Amino acid sequence: MDRWRGRVALVTGASVGIGAAIAKDLVRCGMKVVGCARDVDKIQKLAAECQSAGHSGVLVPFKCDLNNEEEILSMFSAIKAQHKGVDVCINNAGLAHPESLLNGKTSGWRNMLDVNVLALCICTREAYQSMKERNVDDGHIININSMSGHRVVPSADVHFYGSTKYTVTALTEALRQELREANTHIRATCISPGVVETEFAKRLYHDNADKASALYTKFKPLEAIDIANSVTYVLSAPPHVQIGDIQMRPVEQVS
Repeated sequence: MDRWRGRVALVTGASVGIGAAIAKDLVRCGMKVVGCARDVDKIQKLAAECQSAGHSGVLVPFKCDLNNEEEILSMFSAIKAQHKGVDVCINNAGLAHPESLLNGKTSGWRNMLDVNVLALCICTREAYQSMKERNVDDGHIININSMSGHRVVPSADVHFYGSTKYTVTALTEALRQELREANTHIRATCISPGVVETEFAKRLYHDNADKASALYTKFKPLEAIDIANSVTYVLSAPPHVQIGDIQMRPVEQVS
């Protein structure tokens, strides 16, 4: 990770869970991390923790609603003005609503598409343009995907969510191909975890605490740091190595 010291990473959805773990670990490795989320207070607390721990990097909190393209573009403009640009873009933000295909609400579907797909694409585009205009040829774009982007689980609550993650799988490979066509050495990777103990289930089943907690008690789930470790592994790969997808799940998870 030495070559990334002092360079700029953007981590979306950095206030809690996987995003917070990734942001903290990259700061530990000496990177300047712009962590964005709607709840910027939590990122400010995380930044203070990183500073108290004596990490060599720095965490810069940035308030941004990924449902709003104007806010995303303003964020990239601010990063350009204050930090020159983005060298690593980690599209971590994602959400799910228990809206089935037969009875789901359009508003829930749209929200999942806006955050899980469109915001990811906008951030990817802007990060690439940032790299290109500064002649950064060794940048990296990492999409935090899901095992739901590789198989359909028999649960109507997450069928639409899973379709957005299948889209992320396709987009990551398409991005890799476009980067090759652009004759650049910028790399694209997605990391696809199975069940991870975060606030994801609580938000998915916010009106059913028992159903949310049951998701994490059937077996020992992955922890957010496991995914953060995968990010540093990917970033540490030699420049000639392209890691396309890391699929990981708890040992006891069946599907």
